[in-house]
Amino acid sequence: MKRILWFPLLEGCLYLIFLWLDLFRPDSGWDIPIKYLSILLCFCFVLWAGQGRDGLLMKIALGFTLLADLFLLVLDHWYLIGVACFCVVQLLYLTRIAKLRPEKLPLRLTLRGLLAVAALITAWRLGVLDGLTALSLFYFSQLVCNALESLSLGIPFRGFSLGLFLFLGCDLCVGLQNLSAWFPAAGGPLVEFARVGMWLFYLPSQVLISLSVKRK
Repeated sequence: MKRILWFPLLEGCLYLIFLWLDLFRPDSGWDIPIKYLSILLCFCFVLWAGQGRDGLLMKIALGFTLLADLFLLVLDHWYLIGVACFCVVQLLYLTRIAKLRPEKLPLRLTLRGLLAVAALITAWRLGVLDGLTALSLFYFSQLVCNALESLSLGIPFRGFSLGLFLFLGCDLCVGLQNLSAWFPAAGGPLVEFARVGMWLFYLPSQVLISLSVKRK
């Protein structure tokens, strides 16, 4: 345990720094490099600590997470590619869960598919369906399913499960931010919290997910 304490301690320092910047210096320009550094550190930790097939799977997942944040956070462009990378991440987490809990997998995959299709049909009926929306709905539906299914993995994976639920909290904050862009009247304290809440939830989620890797 002592060998890995450097990772959560260093992440905790970066976390406090960018939260302070988000709250008191939102226009400083330093928050984005620090946030990206914190995700890069998660990737480096999994590269260093990951072992076996689980370690390899998690290295690939954190690599795609790093790539997604490059497009969505750093470059703030090519959102379709960024969200597609997050779709890959959730499919990799699905693979991890399926390896740990293979029973009734066909039924669970069918339910996942139905949820994604229902979300797409709803967006189409509302007239808001495009490529980015479709990818986002598929990604979000898989994240919800992964978080719920992870609850059945047992005590050794409680950190992974909590990380997925925090990931979900981050994306709900992103949704609130987008809602305020479409409907300015929906702004207010909740949207202001969502601005900070995205990373309030996101980094702890990635740290917990990284710590769940099968370690050397």
